[in-house]
Amino acid sequence: MAALTYKRILLKLSGESLLGNKEYGIDPGVIDTYAEEIKNVKELGVQVGIVIGGGNIYRGTENSHDAIDKVTGDQMGMLATVINSLAFQSALEAKGVYTRLLTAIRMEEIAEPFIRRRAIRHLEKGRVVIFGAGTGSPYFTTDTAAVLRAIEIEADVVLKGTRVEGIYDADPEKNPHAFQFQEISYFDVLEKDLKVMDLTAVTLCKENNLPIIVFNMNKKGNLKRLVSGDRIGTKVFDLKLKEMQPTR
Repeated sequence: MAALTYKRILLKLSGESLLGNKEYGIDPGVIDTYAEEIKNVKELGVQVGIVIGGGNIYRGTENSHDAIDKVTGDQMGMLATVINSLAFQSALEAKGVYTRLLTAIRMEEIAEPFIRRRAIRHLEKGRVVIFGAGTGSPYFTTDTAAVLRAIEIEADVVLKGTRVEGIYDADPEKNPHAFQFQEISYFDVLEKDLKVMDLTAVTLCKENNLPIIVFNMNKKGNLKRLVSGDRIGTKVFDLKLKEMQPTR
């Protein structure tokens, strides 16, 4: 077996990615496909943590109106992520993958509370750990939650699965001539406002030297190739560290 480039990953998926061709909710075909991709990576020996958004069910402020304040809207969004997490847990376990769902909001009847050492122990035992309910606090996105959990479990990388090939200088679904970056620094992502993740998430990665890779999760085998070292998607990291490395 070839050596793995990333042995412990945090996979971030948007809630919208679970829609498939549906306008609302979860497409069973999409979640089954994603579960198969994760199973294949697990079989390589990779330790996997997952954070899923809730935008396919509720998008906090965007779905709120005058009767629902920002904090309540964000709390509703956190609960939406738990619904997605439960669905993902079920899909994985149907394929024989052992999982644990840990939530930032206590709901012991359906999930374990997030405890850092417990999460790491689950990963060491070969279980896929799904982190639900965001950070447990309003005003923080699931992107920020994903980075926070990645730092806490000492992940090697944050992998953001999307429906495009990586990071572009324009929307590739609207501009066929958009340029894809192969590598880019945290600073350039922030300066160019490239919308890779929210500013808090990118800044957290920068401060903790945690690389981000944005890639197409919908292309079969991409996740497995990525953890094995293939150059896929766009990598966000400190380019100065690369320049300081000695040449061989």
